[in-house]
Amino acid sequence: MARTSDAELKPPSSKNGLKCDDLRKSGCSNSREKNGIGSSQRSHNTFEQPPMYVAVMTYLGYGIVTLFGYFRDFLRAVGLEKCHVAQEREEQKDFTPLYQDFENFYTRNLYMRVRDNWNRPICSLPGPVFDLMERLSDDYNWTFRFTGKTIPNVINMGSYNYLGFAENNEDFLKTVADKLQRYGAGVCSTRQEIGNLHIHEELEQLVADFLGVESSMIFGMGFATNSMNIPALVGKGCLIISDELNHTSLILGARLSGATIRVFKHNNMHSLEKLLREAVCSGQPRTHRPWKKILIMVEGIYSMEGSVVRLPEIIALKKKYKAYLYLDEAHSIGAVGPSGRGVTELFNVNPNDVDVMMGTFTKSFGGAGGYIAGRKELVDYLRSHSHSAVYASAMSPAITEQVMRAMKCIMGIDGTTEGIRRIRQLAENTRYFRAKLKDMGFIIYGDDDSPVVPVLLYMPGKVVAFAREMLARKIGVVVVGFPATPITEARARFCLSASHTREILDQVLHHMNEVGDLLCLKFSRRKRSSSSVPCKGSN
Repeated sequence: MARTSDAELKPPSSKNGLKCDDLRKSGCSNSREKNGIGSSQRSHNTFEQPPMYVAVMTYLGYGIVTLFGYFRDFLRAVGLEKCHVAQEREEQKDFTPLYQDFENFYTRNLYMRVRDNWNRPICSLPGPVFDLMERLSDDYNWTFRFTGKTIPNVINMGSYNYLGFAENNEDFLKTVADKLQRYGAGVCSTRQEIGNLHIHEELEQLVADFLGVESSMIFGMGFATNSMNIPALVGKGCLIISDELNHTSLILGARLSGATIRVFKHNNMHSLEKLLREAVCSGQPRTHRPWKKILIMVEGIYSMEGSVVRLPEIIALKKKYKAYLYLDEAHSIGAVGPSGRGVTELFNVNPNDVDVMMGTFTKSFGGAGGYIAGRKELVDYLRSHSHSAVYASAMSPAITEQVMRAMKCIMGIDGTTEGIRRIRQLAENTRYFRAKLKDMGFIIYGDDDSPVVPVLLYMPGKVVAFAREMLARKIGVVVVGFPATPITEARARFCLSASHTREILDQVLHHMNEVGDLLCLKFSRRKRSSSSVPCKGSN
């Protein structure tokens, strides 16, 4: 497994240069930090707990559905119900099965019953509104058939189109069309061979300037930016300390690296410092040698919780214990900060204090792919050691131009104030929508500045009913349940956009208020302000 040179992510030896006695004497910096709350905190992350009966009813609901699942499996086994699930062929009965029956139980008996709420095909631009293809099922969601009709003008509350750059405005997309005509749709080569275009290098310099760091490198796929670069930075003998709610791409990259992985409680500085202290004092298991590297992995905005990382405190701990910091800004870059530069700008910290800055172009920039940014030595090392750089095809020229167009607009290089207007509009929409939902009595997670707004639904039956009721009102939402979330924390995830008008948001809030009353989803015990509930069509 390749690892970085001495100039790169390699902490000083001798257990990171810290004495165990000094650590035990110092401990946590203050009493607030012992409780997982640092003194420099500006975060407004909220995680309100529901009444006890909600948790009881949620477990009861899953229990009933599971019992019916076993009963239906019995009916299938005796031939009283048709089995639609994939099965082994008769001549392969003696083979080791490809399809594990128990592993498919949840999919077969729970997911299939509510499958119509996911994978809905759209047939238009995913802007503030879109068109859905109408589909029906004659076998309880095992298969679907299209009717040939569409459901027009469904309000889009699920796309990551934070700044509204996923658009089809001819004037805005002229440069993208020019690049498509000049270079074609794909490069058909890696950048190390003959796929390195001058616009790729131009975008990399633009990203570095935007973030305020020395250098950057772009990749054609956001998921692979994490999963294929982390193994190049750490390996055997290294320690990764990861937030428990990190994205799957970070988890996969950590597992592929071969490094030891330890997990700290979400955004809990006391839990993080405890792991750091143990790592420095005890070293590696059995041998107790110092770790070659200690890498802290966090996200800027957590996509399922809407919470914002406590960056200043993590940077302080990173410096105290001579560790390194990997920051995933997939959802925060472009979406937070006065000028859209992510959580480093939101907290007013020096970007150079973050060793590895990662982000994607699939959300705020309306494109595809991702980047790694930081010191020039780091980026130069990844160009020759990252699997994603060596083996993956280069980014499409049209996508490259789209990202540059959006980034120049945000930075004001295009000579307009459109970018800053969108950033301010997104911030205004976010605070307005969150405040109204809280006033209605919904339990929502996350930070006041986060455009990701999870609304807690809890019970499996209400998750399904909520998605169907909202679609009946021509509002497209994303609902998420177990195993993507804890079993008692199923939710609907709203994603705000600068392209949402106040009229659109008020229409969504009006129907949310109706559906919340209809399905009894207002679990919050906070004081409500009835005067703040919007009326349909209000401005």
